[in-house]
Amino acid sequence: MLRLVDLAIESALPAGKTRLHPLLFVHGAWHGAWCWERFLPWFAARGWESHAVDLRGHGRSPVRGSRRTIRIHDLISDLGEAVDSLDRPPILVAHSMGGLVAQRFLEDRETPGAVLLAPVPLGGVTRTTLVTAARHPLRFLQATLTLDLGALVKDRKTAADLLLPADTDPIEIDSIWSRLRGDSYLAYLEMLFTVRPRPPLVSTPVVIVAGTADRIFTVAAQQRTARAYGTELVVIEGGAHDLMLGPRWEAAATAVEAAASAL
Repeated sequence: MLRLVDLAIESALPAGKTRLHPLLFVHGAWHGAWCWERFLPWFAARGWESHAVDLRGHGRSPVRGSRRTIRIHDLISDLGEAVDSLDRPPILVAHSMGGLVAQRFLEDRETPGAVLLAPVPLGGVTRTTLVTAARHPLRFLQATLTLDLGALVKDRKTAADLLLPADTDPIEIDSIWSRLRGDSYLAYLEMLFTVRPRPPLVSTPVVIVAGTADRIFTVAAQQRTARAYGTELVVIEGGAHDLMLGPRWEAAATAVEAAASAL
């Protein structure tokens, strides 16, 4: 593990010839670099220098003050530090909230490309909020009262419903659920009201990957985002929100590699 100031970065390096650009994996809410534990060695075995960052307050990266008050611009700053720590500009591979962080980062910085898995779409999290509140009203109320998104994943069944396909191995569900953590309610409010993707401000080539079983962001919403970037949407049949986990992770990895190779 490499430490960069307060940030932790997990890495997997190829044994042989290395691709032109490294990959930098960026997690979303509730997760950390650990969520890429299958992707890192998979991509390294195919020649990709692979790194996954723990954004502040996630995984092994600490936060000064309360995790509840982390803002999107804080995470954008973290991503910038992680990018600058690498010896070559990386292709970004970012998930969910991390996908929004990557999109806003790319408004001011260029990279060779970005592949976004189930990213926060053009409309932000308004629809997601309404659906989640209706589907899990008590958990959503608890998150609001405690100002901590962790309430939504505190219960194993709720977490699995939000993040994973129905046919995920129960042992894997246990492993994932045990590592999920609370997250910033302030960042959530920003995604709800003020911080949205702005594709016209991004010049970096972007590819969007979605899953048909995603219960947080729909394929239709991701299709609109892909069109805004002038790219075709890549769809993983049966893939849920956590495309890098669960039984279809390798289909998602294959899609990411194809996209990264074409950038």
